[in-house]
Amino acid sequence: MHLFEGTQWDRPPHCPQCEQLEADCTCPPPEVEIVPPGKQTAKLAVEKRRKGKVVTVIRNLKDEADHLPQLLKKVKSACGAGGTLKEGAIEIQGRQLDRVREVLTTLGYRTQG
Repeated sequence: MHLFEGTQWDRPPHCPQCEQLEADCTCPPPEVEIVPPGKQTAKLAVEKRRKGKVVTVIRNLKDEADHLPQLLKKVKSACGAGGTLKEGAIEIQGRQLDRVREVLTTLGYRTQG
């Protein structure tokens, strides 16, 4: 007897649209609605971390089609500083508020903060 025998996890996954096995499904992948930068408002803030380190944080941007890593790369190179993605927010090392605001407005985003 298997651990999940007779439960929903015992059966192979099926496509919700055509009800075929996922391996045999020929349905096109669902379309991802991408919100243009002009309709997104980035909330900017400067925060203090442990040991007195200062970071500039960009929040409230939607991560459709994994565009946040690309945006992080552009902002990091424009600021000449390191940075990371944490919980859907972009963190740039240092007090870079003016540079980040400038980069985001040139890319078409609205900024707040």
